[in-house]
Amino acid sequence: MADAPLARQRLDLVLWHARGVRTRPDAAALIRAGHVRVEGARVTAPSQMIRPGQMLTVALPHQVRLLRVLGFAGRRGDAASVAELVAEVDDSGPDA
Repeated sequence: MADAPLARQRLDLVLWHARGVRTRPDAAALIRAGHVRVEGARVTAPSQMIRPGQMLTVALPHQVRLLRVLGFAGRRGDAASVAELVAEVDDSGPDA
């Protein structure tokens, strides 16, 4: 049963495993500073549990990223494995 998919994971781990930030402490600092929203609600606890399908808004220094959580990883993998964890959402709409 060790290969069962994870149902939930900490927000700081999700951001770190998905390579949204360089280190896990950077992820925690970004969350504590209020730069991350889950389903539109600001989150300041790195331990916030996330489920697949939830939307994350991450305000980075030079961009805002909208991510849909697809799944989780037990550890941080290479850059190619990120596509299995999160999907970038294009919010440009028909006017862009």
